[in-house]
Amino acid sequence: MKISLCQTAGHINNPEAGFALMAQMAAEAKAAGADLLLLPEMYLSGYNIGLENAQKWAIDEKGLEPARAIARDYAMALVFGYPERVGTDVANAAVLIDGNGEILLNYRKSHLYGGLDRDMFKAVGGEFTLASWRGLKIGLLICYDIEFPEPARRLALAGADVILVPTAQMEPYEQVARHVIPARAFENQVYVAYANHSGAEDGLQYIGLSSICGPNGAILAQAGREAAMIYAEIDPVHQATVRRGDPLFADRRPALYGPIAN
Repeated sequence: MKISLCQTAGHINNPEAGFALMAQMAAEAKAAGADLLLLPEMYLSGYNIGLENAQKWAIDEKGLEPARAIARDYAMALVFGYPERVGTDVANAAVLIDGNGEILLNYRKSHLYGGLDRDMFKAVGGEFTLASWRGLKIGLLICYDIEFPEPARRLALAGADVILVPTAQMEPYEQVARHVIPARAFENQVYVAYANHSGAEDGLQYIGLSSICGPNGAILAQAGREAAMIYAEIDPVHQATVRRGDPLFADRRPALYGPIAN
């Protein structure tokens, strides 16, 4: 399976333009032979938009129909972040839509980042579920979630092959993109794709550096700071070889780890 990842500034407070750009990127990715397109955290509205705009642009499942139509039109899967309306609250969410336009997974950010997140969103996430697609088990995390080892490990223990991470990573946190993401891939023997914004947004300077890493921690593709589309192959045979050659999970001793869960 070939993954495409779009690092983009997107369109702030303009979901209609966001859907139009999504269609353009899907067409480009499809032409390059990609099966899945991954876009950043809160792609559909912009990330640093404040509570009023987060509430204004929040949507429910019905509001995802334009993206479902794009997925059907290009017969490719889509993953992107958006503000999800949950009752009277707004969740920082990401959705996986398959090439038939079906919603396979909707994930809500479980670790909120400081006042930036907490002023806009409610921490209504807490389930680390997987979706099966084209023979792969896929999990979603969002930005700050991947900076904690536990969420990725929970997905890996559940059988994940791929973890897709829409993010909105700003300065000065280059160390996350350069070091943490490859480490998460290596320690869990999964593919990790990390899709960031480019450019600036209301005082935030995004670092870019989106990447796709292999199950041995190798960086298969990485963007710079500007808008870019990057690609990588997800190879189950290679993943199985890595897991056989370095049986990290078989060698774990869970009985020793209990205290760190508190």
